[in-house]
Amino acid sequence: MKVRACLKARVNYTTIFLFLTMAVFIFVLHNIETLEVWYKVNFTTGLLKPATDHHRRHGFCTFEPLSPEDAEEERLLLESTAWPKTPVLPSPLSLEETSDPAHSTFTILPGMEGRQWQIGDQLEVTIKMCDFKGRPKNIGGDVLLARLHNPSLEAGVAGKVVDHLNGTYTAVFSLLWEGSAQVQVTLVHPSEAVTVLRRLSVEEPDRIYFKSVFRSGNLSQTTTCNVCLRPTQQPQCNYMDVSTGEPWFCYKPQNLSCKARITHFRGGLRRSLKAKEGKLFQREPALRVLKRRDATHWYYIVTGTIVYMKMFCVVLKELSSSCFPHDCCLTFVLRPCIDVVYVVVFVRNVVSSMLSFSRVNMKVPIRASGPADITVLPKKEGQPNVESSIVKSGPAGYYYQGVWHTLGGSTVHQFNIEAITQCLKGKVIYMFGDSTVRQFFEYLTAELPNLKEFDLHSQRKAGPFISLDYTNNILMKYRFHGPPIRTVPVPISELRYMANELNGVTGGSNTVVIFCVWAHFGTFPMELYIRRLQTIRRAVVQLLDRAPDTLVIIRTGNPKELTFTAAQTNSDWQTYQVNKVLRAMFKGLNVHFVNAWEMTLAHHLPHDLHPKPPIIKNMINVIMSYMCPQQGG
Repeated sequence: MKVRACLKARVNYTTIFLFLTMAVFIFVLHNIETLEVWYKVNFTTGLLKPATDHHRRHGFCTFEPLSPEDAEEERLLLESTAWPKTPVLPSPLSLEETSDPAHSTFTILPGMEGRQWQIGDQLEVTIKMCDFKGRPKNIGGDVLLARLHNPSLEAGVAGKVVDHLNGTYTAVFSLLWEGSAQVQVTLVHPSEAVTVLRRLSVEEPDRIYFKSVFRSGNLSQTTTCNVCLRPTQQPQCNYMDVSTGEPWFCYKPQNLSCKARITHFRGGLRRSLKAKEGKLFQREPALRVLKRRDATHWYYIVTGTIVYMKMFCVVLKELSSSCFPHDCCLTFVLRPCIDVVYVVVFVRNVVSSMLSFSRVNMKVPIRASGPADITVLPKKEGQPNVESSIVKSGPAGYYYQGVWHTLGGSTVHQFNIEAITQCLKGKVIYMFGDSTVRQFFEYLTAELPNLKEFDLHSQRKAGPFISLDYTNNILMKYRFHGPPIRTVPVPISELRYMANELNGVTGGSNTVVIFCVWAHFGTFPMELYIRRLQTIRRAVVQLLDRAPDTLVIIRTGNPKELTFTAAQTNSDWQTYQVNKVLRAMFKGLNVHFVNAWEMTLAHHLPHDLHPKPPIIKNMINVIMSYMCPQQGG
């Protein structure tokens, strides 16, 4: 009996063992990809393997293979955002044959059968680019921005620029207000500069590099990190995210483990331009300004070349014809616009803004070959509108009296402090992304009296942040997106990818998600940005599947002030393409956009990475109108 019982027990244990073995085998088969990624993250510290046919190679960056569907989407997106062909740069480089805004012009085309312009028409402007010798260009690829505006009405609308690939361009504007409308065309970059930016994205994606501190006890070491590192004999730590597959690498410290990494921060900028390429990113003053003071007020003596003085006089006459509400009245004493101009400013120093064109070939206005403005009349009954044959789609909106109005979408209401509080009442607002979405957090926290920030002892330029209004049951959170992040030192524990954070959001009718991701991807190939958005989109789709009432709002990138460094690391050229990818990838989903590109371009304030408060206030009104379409105050 004892032998039979022992045999029976042995059979039972054998059955259980076989069952557990089979269960483990099935689990491994189902999760083989996750386990492989986990193994790489936790145990791979040696040299990276060379790229194979299954990996996408971009310069020295190697990307993991995508699924067939994602790979096809990536291909189509790259094709749809492809910039026109730009010239091969000669060696040695000379500015003589490159695009020169001082020699280039724009011309307002006449209306249909010479009739006067009226509200609802579309205005076409021809732009002709020339080089520094005044010769017409015969190739496209220049980066141009166009705006129609009226300073006295605080009105403005962005124009759409079409490249004809032969040195000429057409800017198309919708006429949306009655009265004067002035055309402004700006050369952001000559096509030759785009050639350089394209090369940098392939050959020098690591021109902004990052650092991490590794520490164990009293031993501390700092190494370089990035999305991809140049192959060396130094081992690399692989910090690929398990859930999203997002890549991140650091050179392994000599005497510490990869697990000893404690902080992340921006390291610096590696100069990557070849000889004389810097000439394509110039902003040297073309005018000289001397500030003087007499017994009653300040005045300025401005001198410069005839070409730039003529442009300066156009600006002066434009400003003196109206009175900006925020500048009060300006008084100008003009001598003949050839050698000297005296400018007397009673209230505010606006000389810097008037001299914004004083550069060579980066963010420089182009002059008109004839009149730069038109008069728009009220729409006449029964008279058809003048429509462009080149551009079919119109702008997203326009400013009038400093207020943003959308076109073809939901109405933007004006929200005062009480209306904003009522709109946010009972809601949880999640904000994810870079510092341009953090502006919304800072604005609301500063403006709403009961919304108080809870001190998490975070770095002011990094976060995370939380604000609470206990009375109205409002919770607002902000967190940066995952690397790459150009920031002050932050703990590794706070580096979280947006897709993973979205997967932790329950969602519902009281939940609002606002995100923005663009400003920190300006040095990398577009493939990296596409792949980041693919992981974020999957998380958004899952969020809307489990909680369809969740409101998701996406902020686009915006044009910014360009310095010599900023042009090479976060150019408007790159931002424009990033915005096209962003809109294409979220098309058809139940999400809403804040068109920061047009809202910044159409406004009279200078471009800035972080738009000024009047622009942010209009963006807040757009967001609140999505959240509470029937409210306002």
